[in-house]
Order: sequence, then structure tokens, then C-alpha cells
Amino acid sequence: MLHSHLTTLNAVSLVLNTFKAEGLPFEALLAGSGICAADLSRSDTRITTNQEMRVCANAVALRQDIGLELGRQMHVSAYGMLGYALLTSATFGDALRLALRYPALLGTLFELSLEADGERIWFTASDYREHPALKMFNVELCLASLKVICDDLLGQPLPLLAARFEHDAPHYRTRYAERFPCPLQFQATANAFAFDKHWLDQPLPLADAVTHQAMAERCRKQNLEFTGRQAWLGRIRQLLTTQLNAAPGLEGLAEQLNCSARTLRRHLHNLGSSYQELLDELRFERAKQLLTEEQWPIYHIAEALGFSETASFRHAFVRWSGVAPSQFRPRRPIEERISDR
Repeated sequence: MLHSHLTTLNAVSLVLNTFKAEGLPFEALLAGSGICAADLSRSDTRITTNQEMRVCANAVALRQDIGLELGRQMHVSAYGMLGYALLTSATFGDALRLALRYPALLGTLFELSLEADGERIWFTASDYREHPALKMFNVELCLASLKVICDDLLGQPLPLLAARFEHDAPHYRTRYAERFPCPLQFQATANAFAFDKHWLDQPLPLADAVTHQAMAERCRKQNLEFTGRQAWLGRIRQLLTTQLNAAPGLEGLAEQLNCSARTLRRHLHNLGSSYQELLDELRFERAKQLLTEEQWPIYHIAEALGFSETASFRHAFVRWSGVAPSQFRPRRPIEERISDR
């Protein structure tokens, strides 16, 4: 099962806006994500990283270098309260250390760290735990957006000394030089960019001690609420994951959580979800896993996911992914494919 936690619609909105100029309907980018137009109009909507990754996968299929482009647009103002707290920090180093303190508010899929190397500081993104096929996209998005945040905080471009990436150099390598104007290394042991350590002591142009103290306290409270929601969602997901073949329903799940159905419905609403949406998400994740890793016939997978009819599973999978289950799974000998019918 993929790691999943709550995040905002920032990245999804950027994807949609980027492709809007090209005339691509947003439905194509949202396909299989469970995100609808109504969600986009709410400023407090929270989605799971799995939903975000579905939209990003749709975007990458259309344009492979989209991670660099999206990162270029992720200004510090996109991070709400945290962004204000960072901008009003006393020094550049104070701001970066504050950002590392609240990864949930930053919405990162990586473990971020500042690593000293002589006179250099490496801003490193490690421990990626999401969809393997989207790792390069997420590395590009992460490091490009961090560079933009650094530039915004300083009010000028942060001079880079080097940048390194674990993946091979892509065919659009020249675009890396636009985002990281410094010596580049691919097939490296880490994903990071380096700058001179003296920048950590650089006073920020928008520093304000009073505003910063107020914003930092609000970030602390927001982080408690946000991580609390993630813990609640994790508990719900864990319970449902073990019962996909016989889902308990909203009332049954509420009983297992020792709360009323009304309370559970309210919690899920606050998380930007519903019982059915969450069940569909977990079924979709499990279906993709079984279709990729197992050789079960389609009807067997349908039964394992709690569908009474194979046709119902096929229709649901098309709605989630845009393709039929037989098209999603790796090709197998013809005699095995016949048994699916």
C-alpha cells in the first residue's frame, strides 16, 4: 500500500492552471483522482497525496518536464500561514529551519535537511516514499520549488554552487540549467543543491519580529491540527484496508471507531472526503497492486475487493483510471486472459 497523508490543493491547482492555457479540459487531468470541480472551489479542501499523485501522473503523461515547470511556480506565498512565518523570519537560516520543523505544512513528500559540507550547505531531499514511477517528477518539483522559496525569502536569486540528482539525465536536461544555474551531477547519491553557508546568516528583507512570533504560533497550532487529521485518516484507512472484501459501511465503521455515524461523517467531511470516496480510493490502490503483482483473474480480484459482480468492478476501475483492468495489467499469455472473461 502506498504511503498517504493529507495535503492541500496547491500542486493540483498549479497543474490545472499550467495546462489550461493549452486548452486541455481539467477532467482529463483529474481522471481517476476522485477530485471534482466543487473541491477546487473550496479553500479548505484537503486531499490525500495519492489523489495528488494521480493528477500528477496524468500531467507527466502529457509533458515529462512538468515537474520543473510546476516547481518554478511554487512561490513562498503558496504555503499560507507558513509562508508568512518564513518571510518574517530574522535570517535566511531561521526561515529554513522553521520550514524543516513543519513538513506537513510544507506538503513535502521528502525528508528535508540542511547538511554542512565545509563552506557549503546542501539542501537535501531524501526518503521518498510515494509512487516509484513519479520519483523523478517529484524530485524535480521539490528541488525547483525549494529554490524558488529561497529566492523569495532573500528577495534575490540564491547563488547555487552545485546541484545533484539520483536519477539519470533526462532528454530535457537543458531545462535543468534554467532552474539550477550551477554545475549539475546526475546519477548521484542524493537529491540536493548547495549554497555558501554564509547565506544562513543573511537578514531577510521582510523580517518582522512581532508578526513572525504570531505567525509561528499559528503554524504550531495548525500543524497540530493537520497532523491530528492525518492520524485520524490513517486509522480509518487501516481499518478499511483490512475489510475491502466485506466493507462495513459507514455505520459499521463508526462502531469500530467507537463513535456515531454522524461524527464519522463530519470528520470525513472536514478531511475533504466521504466514506464512499475513501473506500473507492483504497479499492483502487489495492486493485492496481493486484493487477500488477498477482496473476489472479479479474473476477477473483473483483471478489477480493467486495464487488458482487465482475462487471461492476470493471466499470468502477474505468471510472477510477480511465482504462479497463485488462488494459492496466501487464500482458500475459492468451490462455490466462481468456480465463478473465
